[in-house]
Amino acid sequence: MGAEREARACAAFYGALGHGGPGRAALCCLRSLRLFAGPSGASPGRPSLSPYRRRSTAKRCRDKHLEEALLLARALSEELQVLGEAEARPLLRCVLAFQLEASGSSSAFHKLEQIVTQLAVGQEALLSQEVGALLAGLAPHGEVLSPEELQAVCMYIEESSLGRDHWRQNLAPLLQRLAATLRRVLQSQPAPSGTWGYLAVKACLQLFQALPKDVAPLAWNAATKSETLQSILGLLLEVVAGKAPNKDTQLLAGTALSMLVNTAPQPQSGASAALALFQLTDQAGAGELRFGELVVENPSVLDPARLERLVLSRGLLTCCKGDILSCQLDSLTQQACLLVDVLFPAVHALNKEQKDCHYYCFQVLALWLRRLQENLPELWRLRGGRILAEDTELLQQLTQLLWDNAETPVEGVSEFIQSSFRLLLEIYDLECQHFKDQERPLYQGMLQRAVSMPWQIKARYVPLCAIVPYMGSQQVLDTYPDLPQHLLSCLATNHLCPVATELYRALVRQQRSEGPGGTEEALAERWARRWLPLLCQALRSPLPILQSNAANHLLVWTLRQLPATHALLAAQFDGQDAAALRAWVSLLRAQKSIAGTLPLQGEALARLRTCLRAREEGVRLAALGLLCCSPSSGQALSGTEEQLLREFLPLNLTGDTSAFRQLLQAAMRKALVRLRDSALARLRGKAPVEWGEEAGQPDQAVGFVEWLLQLSISSLTPGANYQRKKTALLLLAAILETCTDTWSPERKKGQPPRTMAALLSHARQSGCWDFFSRPNLLALLSCLQDSTNEIRDLASELLVRYFPAAFPSSLAPALLQLAQDALSSPRVQEAEAGAVVMKTILQKSDGSTVKILALETEAAQTPPNHGLCFAQHLLRMLQAQHAAARQDLLRAAAVAPMHGVIAALRRCLLQVPEVAASMRAAESAQSWQEFLTSLVTTVRDITSLLLGALQSPGADEQAAAPSFADMGNAIGSLITLGKGQQEEEDSVLLSEEHSLILTCCWVSVKEIGLLLGGLAELLLLPVLPAGAGPLLTLANLQTAARVFQEVLLRCRHWGAVEGCSMGFTKFCAALLNHPDTELQAIPRTMLDQGLEALSGPRSSSITRRAAGFPMLFLCIVSGENPAQARPLLTRCIQTLLALASTALPQDWDQTLDLPQVCALHVLQTLVRGAGLGSALLRHTTPMVALALQGLGSPCWAMRNAAIQLFSALTSRLLGQKRSRAEGCPAEGLSLPAFLGQHPQLGAVLLAELGAATTGGARLRPALHAVLTLLAQLQPGPDGPDSPSARFLEPLLGLAASPIYAVRAMAAKALVPVVPPPRRPALLLRLAQQLPAPGGVRSHNALHGHLLQMQALLAPAPGSDGLPAEALRPVALQLEARGWLFTPTQRCPLVRAAFLQVLALLPASLSPGFAQSIREAISTELGGLTLGKEPQCAELQVGSAVLHQTMARFACSEAARLADSERIGAVCSLLRQPNPDVQLAIFSWVIEGEGEECKELEKALQLTLLENLQSVLRDRRNKEFLKLYLEALMHLCRNLSSWSPEASPKLQGSSSACVEMLLLMMETEHPGPDLFFQALCAASLLLTLGFGDEDSPLVWRWCAALEACSRSVSAEVLRLAAACSLQTAGMEVLRQSLGAAHPWLIPVALRVINVGIHLLQDEEQEVRHEASAFASLMQHGAGEPGGDGCVFVQGNVGLLGLLQLLPREFGHHPETFSSLLQHLPVLDLRGIVEELEANKAPSLYKEDEPNVFAEPAVLAQQLLPFLLQLLEKVPDASLLRASTLRWLEAAGPGVLQDLQYCKHLWSQEAVARWWMKALGCAKLRAALVTLLVRARLVAHALRVLGESHGAVLGLGCGAQELEQELALVQGLLAQHGLAPAPSQGDVPRELGSPPGND
Repeated sequence: MGAEREARACAAFYGALGHGGPGRAALCCLRSLRLFAGPSGASPGRPSLSPYRRRSTAKRCRDKHLEEALLLARALSEELQVLGEAEARPLLRCVLAFQLEASGSSSAFHKLEQIVTQLAVGQEALLSQEVGALLAGLAPHGEVLSPEELQAVCMYIEESSLGRDHWRQNLAPLLQRLAATLRRVLQSQPAPSGTWGYLAVKACLQLFQALPKDVAPLAWNAATKSETLQSILGLLLEVVAGKAPNKDTQLLAGTALSMLVNTAPQPQSGASAALALFQLTDQAGAGELRFGELVVENPSVLDPARLERLVLSRGLLTCCKGDILSCQLDSLTQQACLLVDVLFPAVHALNKEQKDCHYYCFQVLALWLRRLQENLPELWRLRGGRILAEDTELLQQLTQLLWDNAETPVEGVSEFIQSSFRLLLEIYDLECQHFKDQERPLYQGMLQRAVSMPWQIKARYVPLCAIVPYMGSQQVLDTYPDLPQHLLSCLATNHLCPVATELYRALVRQQRSEGPGGTEEALAERWARRWLPLLCQALRSPLPILQSNAANHLLVWTLRQLPATHALLAAQFDGQDAAALRAWVSLLRAQKSIAGTLPLQGEALARLRTCLRAREEGVRLAALGLLCCSPSSGQALSGTEEQLLREFLPLNLTGDTSAFRQLLQAAMRKALVRLRDSALARLRGKAPVEWGEEAGQPDQAVGFVEWLLQLSISSLTPGANYQRKKTALLLLAAILETCTDTWSPERKKGQPPRTMAALLSHARQSGCWDFFSRPNLLALLSCLQDSTNEIRDLASELLVRYFPAAFPSSLAPALLQLAQDALSSPRVQEAEAGAVVMKTILQKSDGSTVKILALETEAAQTPPNHGLCFAQHLLRMLQAQHAAARQDLLRAAAVAPMHGVIAALRRCLLQVPEVAASMRAAESAQSWQEFLTSLVTTVRDITSLLLGALQSPGADEQAAAPSFADMGNAIGSLITLGKGQQEEEDSVLLSEEHSLILTCCWVSVKEIGLLLGGLAELLLLPVLPAGAGPLLTLANLQTAARVFQEVLLRCRHWGAVEGCSMGFTKFCAALLNHPDTELQAIPRTMLDQGLEALSGPRSSSITRRAAGFPMLFLCIVSGENPAQARPLLTRCIQTLLALASTALPQDWDQTLDLPQVCALHVLQTLVRGAGLGSALLRHTTPMVALALQGLGSPCWAMRNAAIQLFSALTSRLLGQKRSRAEGCPAEGLSLPAFLGQHPQLGAVLLAELGAATTGGARLRPALHAVLTLLAQLQPGPDGPDSPSARFLEPLLGLAASPIYAVRAMAAKALVPVVPPPRRPALLLRLAQQLPAPGGVRSHNALHGHLLQMQALLAPAPGSDGLPAEALRPVALQLEARGWLFTPTQRCPLVRAAFLQVLALLPASLSPGFAQSIREAISTELGGLTLGKEPQCAELQVGSAVLHQTMARFACSEAARLADSERIGAVCSLLRQPNPDVQLAIFSWVIEGEGEECKELEKALQLTLLENLQSVLRDRRNKEFLKLYLEALMHLCRNLSSWSPEASPKLQGSSSACVEMLLLMMETEHPGPDLFFQALCAASLLLTLGFGDEDSPLVWRWCAALEACSRSVSAEVLRLAAACSLQTAGMEVLRQSLGAAHPWLIPVALRVINVGIHLLQDEEQEVRHEASAFASLMQHGAGEPGGDGCVFVQGNVGLLGLLQLLPREFGHHPETFSSLLQHLPVLDLRGIVEELEANKAPSLYKEDEPNVFAEPAVLAQQLLPFLLQLLEKVPDASLLRASTLRWLEAAGPGVLQDLQYCKHLWSQEAVARWWMKALGCAKLRAALVTLLVRARLVAHALRVLGESHGAVLGLGCGAQELEQELALVQGLLAQHGLAPAPSQGDVPRELGSPPGND
């Protein structure tokens, strides 16, 4: 606190000088400096942040204050310069004191150095004197420098010239202090924190670097050598040898030694010293080192990891001078030098060894290549020739090293490999140029090796990128013709996208450089030949990731490089399909980012509007991004852009996906920034205004933001769905973040401009931008009661961050009461909402809130701060609830469960920065310590109570977790005790009482774990003020540890275990990383106890009955610092491996858990733990061996645990599978790379395979697991010494396995073993081994060989397979063994496998042989009759598989050849009554295999239609009928695909078919899947046309449609209704619009009603299908078909249907009533009475059948259309009559409800429950519906005439009703339950008003 003392003295000194003149300037500067040095953090009311973000936030606050001080110092420099020496000294001394304390931050130190320099102008001597005095005062009480003093030494050496001058003059004392400090650090036991040693080494390093001329004589001159420097050298060697506290210090010591080498006066001296260092590492504790004139002993301490060579190599390569590295070494052979002959062997050895330092080893390799490149000329002179000649061992070792490690998964290594490839090729090229070598075989070899690798391997593209500039783009593309297609696949794969992008750019860049002198158009044409198809395919792709990556990484870059490509691309995207629209928008956006502006008019504007209304989210988002983005944030929104945004946003508030909402917010944030910055520029007068231009005017920005604000607030009503509320909150967050002047210290960028106040003032003068108004506040408060965490937390964050510091006093009591009521709710969501409200109140509280709490508790004295007051209040609540639970747990669980209060305590203590700051304040530390002690004791008692309550009476408390039966008995006893009645009969279902107790127990336990872990993390990691005792005492922490241990050992509820584990991990991390050894011992002791309990005998099952037991180990070892060694993890795994390997006892009991089984389960939990990551990789080989051994155990529990462990290890080793294809991931690790990373594991797997192939018929339980692991790998490059070659023969040998699963998996495992170039040879070998007739020795072996051929021939994803010409010899061998397909081969499975192999070789087979196969299939299948085989009386096993394979082969051949004869044969097969063949054809059709052949699809469609009636008549086999209809619907998926022959084929039977389908749906109760197909088929048949005679069928169809569309129907039925709307619904509407079928109008209205229902369905797929119906309606209601129709988004479709009703059916009397059906009918009085009663809620509430539907929003949306229909009443007598009937029925009720609302909300009694009413969705829906109905009644009276009010008994006219309505709406608005009457319907929820579209 020396700086603060100096600041006070300085303030007193200048205060005495008076407030004028220089003293005033000094005080101003001093004030900012004190703010900089004071406690900074999140501003009051900020949301809580993680420890890292808290630190970064505080730093930004400090930086802000320091920047202000620097600006003040510059502004006041002239005033400060007039100060005399005596007057300047206090300020200068004060700033230097601040600088000394800021030595931990380089940026702060640098800015303070600037301030010092500014102040010292003219006072340089005084400054030098003060700096000297300051630095001389370091370590005043001894020779050892503290970490803070070391930091100051380092900073003054690095940043201050005066500091360096001082140390130069005082070098000897500084060296003595550094030597003493290093000695203390290395000799201290226990070892001090790593920071102290690190800083000591860093100070030595910087001293050698900054003062080399001063240090050199002390090391290299015998006369002036320094014993102190010699001592430092010895100490640094000890650090290098492994005595350092951590690895970072060890590495830094190597750099320090290298800096000392650099001080050598001659390069040879330095090189000799460096060589001596390397030689010393080989002597293992013997000998001495001569370093110049310094002589030290070899340190005896050796690093067990032996990292000395790595440390020294890295240090020398990082900073050693080039002349030292490249000079000749006299002590070695001639032409030897340090770089090539000493350092490279060390680097090579490092990278070949398997250590935990892969990152640093490859960093050293990249550094070596960089230094080699830098020193090439010197090395050429020394060697007299090339360094990397073709035949040199050095080049071979380098290339082999790079290839062997190209796929290393260690983070950061791939970048080093990439740079190493580049450097190697650059060096090779430089040498070839220098020595004029034309032959460069390295390039071709590298290219061939890269091409031979599978496309999924990232390492393939790194050398390709490097090689392109040397070989040219043409040669690379000619050698690798599949490259464009493979790049496309890479762009769709996240981890391959960067390398693919880099390769594409390298190739295009090279292509451009190879064609100089041509025009831009010629260059674009050249580019298009190779790349236009690739880019078009990517931009049109349905995969969002592929489209996005192509647009972001390829498109913009291409347009910048080759502008003429724009026209070529634009011509490709002129279609109306979604893919073309998305690609077109991407192209426009890229053009805009390059050109800066983009005029939108005419056709482009219309097409963009279409994109903004499109159904696909990607198209809409792309169009929105185009509108909002701009190269400059100051570019104003144009009028067109603003208008399009106003149209777009109301329709897109209900986006389905989180990604859509986030991207929408990001885009709107850009638009708001543009509006704000352009408006500010206009206000400042910097932006020119053209005549008539409105864009960028401040009023435009103000108006749009105000509109967006009102739209957001109006969308936060409780009746809105989650999607609307979340989007509205995100938009509101963007508005407040962009358009307020709130400075957010936790954000690095995006702070409000300094001139923001001017724009805010301008907006408020216009009556806008009242962001913090009462309606807005109430809207956010209603969100705090939402049932979802995301809405509650986001609303709370906005309230805390942006709204005024305290809630209005009128709201605080009601809010507090709401929070306390919610905290006592048994419902978890309500209790969590109460916790959020309580935390928000705490952050927005003032003295009045604290007084309310004090009055409630009658506290004798008020605590010193708000946080402690709230915490004590909550603790008292918790203790009261605990006391109630001890009396009657059942009643407490219903009315006062504890989990809500514990959650509130957790949020208030851990998530409120002011509370954390209060805990660290010295004045309140005692109070907080007492509180925390009481809190820990209370939660311990609660845990014991709850866990004890779930155990049967008399059970041992230390036993394992109770079983389900025990818990059921215990809870039954509690219920009996609580109810005071006899125990009820057992029920299969849990009663609500059971659920209440379980919820209370498990959720409370989970919250306790999270609370205790968070407290430990918060209070143990940060440094507390000096002199303050620990807030959590040792006894508290031991109590908390016992709580965790009790929960994890006695709890079996996974949710509670998981929540508690999260807290326990934080708890262990805080303890293990604390400097206090007593605290570190707590988790270590718990681990020892756990391991002891694991290996000891037990009487109950732990692993199966206590999910928490393995988590105990995981949490403890996850708490270790990942940057350091993990001794606990190593000890834990070694103990578990030893325990699991122990032989089973002879008399093991299956009912008990064996220690070996427990050990396996714990290992599995550790492997699955996300926090351990790569730390487990070094232990994987023994764990895999253990799992394979366990699979052969006679004990089932052991085998079960082993297979789970093996599965977890597979996921850890290979990563999560990214592909859906089973066993064939789209990308992954290659087998050679896998074996390179785990060489010992390869031997384990190979041993298992070898034992399986040589062990005879004995079963190998582990074999299938090994094969599964191998099958998930990828093929590697084709190399002569590939490690995967050893696996080939064992896998081939497994083809003869008697177990089918082993044969099948061995075939899959063969794929990664054989690189693609070697497959034709192996296939030929396998084909030649196929037997001749009569030569079959083993059908298993034959079948296995065929499966292996099938696996090798199958094309990999993203590739076309092997070339046909390479497979021609294989095909010839297969043709010679064609007997395997004939009936001579009696095994159907062998015949099927042989046919499947032939199916993969269609282009390689000779035409004659292919024809013979087709004829054989036709003959055999044609001769089949139901249940009978040709030439074989008995039924053969596998014959169905053979016949299905034949049928699929026939279909594939017909589609491939498109031959009428083949197509006819398939159709004839379909007519035969063989179900196996028919089902195979149906499956083939449904899978979409024949979509390329339209002729075949047409023929199959006609065949199915022709047989439909007979199939429907005989519909006993429902599964067959479902597949039949599904195949038919697939073939008729587009109405445009209907052939003209379809109707004649049905021969007038369509009505009969529809009749049978409807009858089946109505009476036979088919399953949902068959119902789906039946309804769709009936709808399809109706499109063929219907007449008046078919009206009963149409009505029945419509009834089925309505039944399926209800919210309570199954999803598949609602989807069927939506699909049917597209087909028959369109036909019904089209015919109803004509005059020929008036009976269809009521049907059409019902169909439209179904569409309106389905467009609000909660399933996105259903809404998408319904939106297609609405799109077709908008495209052309009177036109059949939908060609050229762009499907619109659901909300746009809903608006279109509502606009259609008044336009086409406005005069029909049923239209008005059909729309009124959508207004919800709710009992307003009943809802209010329920709120007033305030009953204790039940645990569960009934789920809404449709959570997406918004009755209140729909009611507001319907209002303008209903009003428009009422306008037609005077012209339509039937409509007038129906309106009068409705008015007579509804009018009196509306008036009564208005009177009731007026009376109710005029009373003060409503204050008791109105805050709860604010969040009640039912009440809000009822009120909105009432206001809508009142508007309708008033408008109807106005249209019909005032007299009707009296006639109908309403007692008022339209004007009186409107006045009453305005009064009621005003009352509701005051309570936040309705918009103010003046706002009306602005902004409109959806689209434009009717009639203006």
